[in-house]
Amino acid sequence: MVVAKLRGAYLYRSSIGQSGLNFTLHLFWEGIVSEVHKRISNAFDVFDHEFNHTVDVREIGTIIRSLGCFPTEAELHDIIAEVEEEESTGYIRFEKFLPTMTKVLMEHKFRPIPDDMLLQAFEVLDQQKKGFLEPEELSKYLMQEGKIIFHLFKSIS
Repeated sequence: MVVAKLRGAYLYRSSIGQSGLNFTLHLFWEGIVSEVHKRISNAFDVFDHEFNHTVDVREIGTIIRSLGCFPTEAELHDIIAEVEEEESTGYIRFEKFLPTMTKVLMEHKFRPIPDDMLLQAFEVLDQQKKGFLEPEELSKYLMQEGKIIFHLFKSIS
């Protein structure tokens, strides 16, 4: 008999009893949390240039967006306020960022950008109406004009 469906996996009641089911759920949940922690750690590490488990506070928005979350500027400031040290150093420590970001991801707090909005943004960038961007164009937009792209998404949302 199916007991629960969590993230596409079915849990079945068996002869192992309630304590065995609780143990199974616990292991399943630990696996999900472990994967979320790994994703957060990998994203954080990209910006940890000093390899000291800190990132520049100005990179937090990029890290969060790389994890598929798109908070508003006000929501982003709230997250930063939550993970920042009492005396601002300009850096965010991983051990403060991890629990906050884990909660954000586990609760699906910030939805990804909808496909139709991405298509609208792409159409703005595809000025020649080719239906694609050359790698050099995409690289230019992402590296040199990243803030423009961010504001483009904000303006069409």
